[in-house]
Amino acid sequence: MSLEVRTVTDSDFPDWVRALHIGFLRPPSVTDAEVAQRRPHLDPARAQGAFDAGRCVATFRSFAQELTAVGGAALPVSAVTSVTVSPTHRRRGLLGRMMARDLAAAGERGEAASTLIAAEYPIYGRYGYGPAAWTTEWTVDLRRAGLDRSRPAPVGDGRIDLVDPADVRELGAALHDRVRAVRHGMVSRNRRFWDLVTGAAEMPGEPWKEPFFATYRSAAGEVEGYVAYTADDRWDDGKQPLNTATVRDLVALTPAAERALWRFVCSVDWVTLVKSGHRAPDDLLPLLLPDPRAARVTTHADFLWLRILDTVRVLQARTYAAAGSLVLQVHDADGPAGGRFRLDASPEGAVCAPTTGPVDLTLDVAELAALYLGDESAVRLLALGRVEESRPGAAELVDRLLRTSRRPWCPDVF
Repeated sequence: MSLEVRTVTDSDFPDWVRALHIGFLRPPSVTDAEVAQRRPHLDPARAQGAFDAGRCVATFRSFAQELTAVGGAALPVSAVTSVTVSPTHRRRGLLGRMMARDLAAAGERGEAASTLIAAEYPIYGRYGYGPAAWTTEWTVDLRRAGLDRSRPAPVGDGRIDLVDPADVRELGAALHDRVRAVRHGMVSRNRRFWDLVTGAAEMPGEPWKEPFFATYRSAAGEVEGYVAYTADDRWDDGKQPLNTATVRDLVALTPAAERALWRFVCSVDWVTLVKSGHRAPDDLLPLLLPDPRAARVTTHADFLWLRILDTVRVLQARTYAAAGSLVLQVHDADGPAGGRFRLDASPEGAVCAPTTGPVDLTLDVAELAALYLGDESAVRLLALGRVEESRPGAAELVDRLLRTSRRPWCPDVF
């Protein structure tokens, strides 16, 4: 009875940060400097804690975000982060209580869905989230990639320039907004993101190493891509370089820019391995190499999770690969997204509304989330027993409507 879940007050904040450290297995001590660094970037109205006799034992917060739907619409969502429960208070329903409060508040704010990056797969499905976009990371062994590193990396009609962090804060931010307008699955980045990645601000407890920044400009002089990468300093006993370049961010508006930036990173002297960072599973990188087997998959996992709060709004926000109509029965035991909906979809957009008509496909809200960005197959979910088909061929119709030619991509941890 002493466990209280509530909004965090200003006086709670140092203790809340201490609980955050504990949940993420960091040293629990908190300095005044860290509190001062974190405080301006946390909205107290969207930060929650669970308190036992006044001591914070669980943390949770959210912030406003935009998610790019298929077709380019910016969907307002609530991004969940800083979720922890101290090891002394596990399995007491604290996360469920905080999640319920936040999802209810998100609906009241008019946010159509909620997003998060899941540290553990089994946790969030029970709250209606589904894995909407996956990530793949490659390690490229340049010694067997087949690239001719004795010549300059090809850039077509464009050019690549090394730039300073101050340039990236402006050029990178503007470029990212242009790219996310056309790439579904991407999320908005605020000013603090750019300050952190360029060293204008510090992430408490995490030493910052300045990356190398490079931009790709088209023949017209327009910035169409940028890359940030770091490199280590390793040599073998025979004085041969064994350095690894790690891509921290690579965003490109055009395929030409993307190809040129990858070839640039793979041509840096002394670098023998390239780690790609978070990429879409169908990224261009492996097939850019004369020998794609030189790109070894080191991570392939679920990444962006989505929780739909307003089914009508979400389905109307995206475009569809073909024209068609179907009726979905959506189950949402703990939220507002359930009901029976008729979707009339087309490449230009869609109309969705509640209906009493006969059902074509029945599914949980988490499965709808997995389908929403076009990454999952309803036919596969049908084979798994996770959707129910009332009209033969309904799952195939869902795939014709919702699947996309490129997989969704979210490169950002938040």
